[in-house]
Amino acid sequence: MKLPSRVKLVEVGPRDGLQNEKQLIPAAIKIELVHKLQAAGLTEIEVTSYVSPKWVPQMADNAEVMAGIQRKARVRYSVLTPNMKGFEGALASKADEVVVFGAASEAFSQKNINCSIAESIERFAPVAEAALKAGMTVRGAISCTVGCPYEGEVAPERTGYVAGLMKQIGVQHIGVADTIGVGTPRKVQAALDAALKHYDIDHVSGHYHDTYGQALANTLASLEVGIWNYDTSIAGLGGCPYAKGATGNVATEDVVYLLHGLGIATGCDLDALVDAGTFISEALGRRPNSRAAVALLNKRVA
Repeated sequence: MKLPSRVKLVEVGPRDGLQNEKQLIPAAIKIELVHKLQAAGLTEIEVTSYVSPKWVPQMADNAEVMAGIQRKARVRYSVLTPNMKGFEGALASKADEVVVFGAASEAFSQKNINCSIAESIERFAPVAEAALKAGMTVRGAISCTVGCPYEGEVAPERTGYVAGLMKQIGVQHIGVADTIGVGTPRKVQAALDAALKHYDIDHVSGHYHDTYGQALANTLASLEVGIWNYDTSIAGLGGCPYAKGATGNVATEDVVYLLHGLGIATGCDLDALVDAGTFISEALGRRPNSRAAVALLNKRVA
C-alpha cells in the first residue's frame, strides 16, 4: 500500500504532556521548550490551555507562556479552550488555533466534564463560532475512540457520532485519540474509517498513547489508511488523569525515527528533537520516555 510521502506532526507535549505532571514547571522552562521544538522543525505546537487553575494548576501561567514565546513565521500556536472564558484568553494571547474536545464514551464524558457527549459539543459551539469569526482555526480532539476506562471497548460508530457533531458546530479538523492506549491496528483503523465519513483525509489526525506498546504499530496502520497528520509528545510526556495506568502520548522522537526510516518527510531534525526532549526531561528530573531518544543518547556517549 502506498504510504504518504510527508507527515505533519502536532507537538502536544507543552500542553497535553505537561498538564499531567504533578510538579509545576516554571513558565521560562515551558517557553524555552517551545523554542527548542520550533527550532527542531515542528510547525504545529499545542502550547497551553485556558482552563481554571483550580482544576489544572499546571497551566495557570498560560498567558505568561504565550506572551514569552518568540514566534516563528509558518508555525501555528494552538491552545485548549473549554469555554468562552478560555476563548477570551486565547484571543488575548493571539493564539492561531483553539482546540475543543469531546469523548466517544458517554461514561468518560460524564466523569471528565460532567455532561453528556451531546451537551459537551453544545458547550463548544459558541467557542467554535467565535474562533472562526476571529480568523482562528478550530481543531477538535475525540478521546477514548477505541477504549474507555469505565465502559471498556468503544464501537467505531461512537467516533463517527462525535465527528458528525463536531462537523455541525464548525470544527475544521479532528484528532482520533486512543486516550488510554488500548488500541490495536485494526481497531484504530475502524475508528479512523468512522471519522473519515465526516472529514476528508487531510483533516483527520491520529493521537496515540503507548500503554500497551501499540502506539507505533497504530501509527503505521494509520499511515496505511492514508492519515498524514499526527499528534505526538516530546519525550513521551503525558498520560490521562482519568485512566489509571495509562502512559504518555507516543514520543515525537520515536515517531520521527519511524517515519524517516520509511522515507517519509517530517521537516524535523531528530537530533534537535532529542535535545529538546532531554531538556524537558532534565527539568522533570528523569530520562526521556522515548526509546529512540535513549538509544541516540547512549550512542552519543559511546
